[in-house]
Amino acid sequence: MGKRIDREFYSRDVLEVAPLLLGQQLVKVASDGTRLSYVISETEAYRGGEDLACHASKGRTPRTEVMFGEGGHLYMYLIYGMYWMMNVVCGPEGIPQAVLFRGLREVSGPGRLTRLLGVDRDFYGEDLVGSGRIWIEYMGPPPSYTTGPRFGIDYAGEPWKDMPWRFLMNL
Repeated sequence: MGKRIDREFYSRDVLEVAPLLLGQQLVKVASDGTRLSYVISETEAYRGGEDLACHASKGRTPRTEVMFGEGGHLYMYLIYGMYWMMNVVCGPEGIPQAVLFRGLREVSGPGRLTRLLGVDRDFYGEDLVGSGRIWIEYMGPPPSYTTGPRFGIDYAGEPWKDMPWRFLMNL
């Protein structure tokens, strides 16, 4: 069992946080109180208003409000009317950045990940620093990893669609 990650960790730039999350333990407490833990194996960084792939590039809205707050809170959103995406807000307050959780050692794909965890809109704004139902524990420096372009963001155009801001743990 590792130590819960603190606010200072999440307060850094998203491009620093995203690869550091690799190899860490995502802990979720099931409805029956069972502690479940998973190794984070893939992340993607979304970097504020200038990143046209980031939801915050369209400005502050009720949907993106949590992204403008302090780091460590979850930003949840629904795609295709069926898949919840789970992100953790990073950076200083007022600078909207977030890391999308794309994979765990046990499952690949952000929609499959949230289904495995049983997280949905109810987790929007959840504080990973103080939550009793979901958090991340630091297990040590991240293992080796590769980078690549993010998925499904062709709408953002160049250079955003090809930024190497996807981080994949070498297994």
